[in-house]
Amino acid sequence: MEQRRKAYEEDEAEIDLLEILLAWKKKLWLILLAMAIGGAGAGAFAKFIMTPQYTSTAMLYVLSKETTLASLADLQIGSQLTKDYQVIITSRPVLQEVIEKLRLDITYKTLRRRLNIDNPADTRIITISIDNPDPALAKAIVDQMASSASDYIGDIMEMVPPKLIENGELAELPTRPSVKKYALLGAVGMAAAVCFILVMEVIFNDTIRTEEDVERYLGITVLASVPGREGDARKDKKIKEQEVARVSGGSR
Repeated sequence: MEQRRKAYEEDEAEIDLLEILLAWKKKLWLILLAMAIGGAGAGAFAKFIMTPQYTSTAMLYVLSKETTLASLADLQIGSQLTKDYQVIITSRPVLQEVIEKLRLDITYKTLRRRLNIDNPADTRIITISIDNPDPALAKAIVDQMASSASDYIGDIMEMVPPKLIENGELAELPTRPSVKKYALLGAVGMAAAVCFILVMEVIFNDTIRTEEDVERYLGITVLASVPGREGDARKDKKIKEQEVARVSGGSR
């Protein structure tokens, strides 16, 4: 009895999976339509609604020519200085000086959120990047950030300041948002939503349509079934045609 029950459950799961696949196949046009609508909508939102952001990046070198690299201790000092510099660059005095010199209408906290300070692995190089809707302003901010940070570090730490390796570049193309990325996410999201709805419809649809459904939902074994007669179908069709003709004649 237990084996029959397990076999029945496995057969039921297989049928449910088959029903889900068939439902997806029947509604393939709907899934493709949802993908097209979702992709087009998300892509249009990214292109026409979202404000494009341009990125400019400057680079600083931590170790000066006065610092030797003859020992492991020197390398460790350079790595530690790099971490200290990353914190100092985003400090309030540095950010406030940049805002005042460029006459920016933002707070230092807002400027800090727009900054991205990075240290490439196994290097003593610090990159300073900023996003802005105006590419020229983005370059001006990052250049001033590098200059102000270098001067402030030299004063506060009483040592040779980090050297500027590379100024910011005037970006020609926006770095974000990516229209293709948004379109892909929109298409995948809409397709997933439609597929999920179809799965829920199959799982919770307990309509009895076949003999297997009678045994599955009601637990009753079907002993016999009465097939529909071809003459009955023709009779029903003829009656429907007569009703349509009668309604059309009455309306005239």
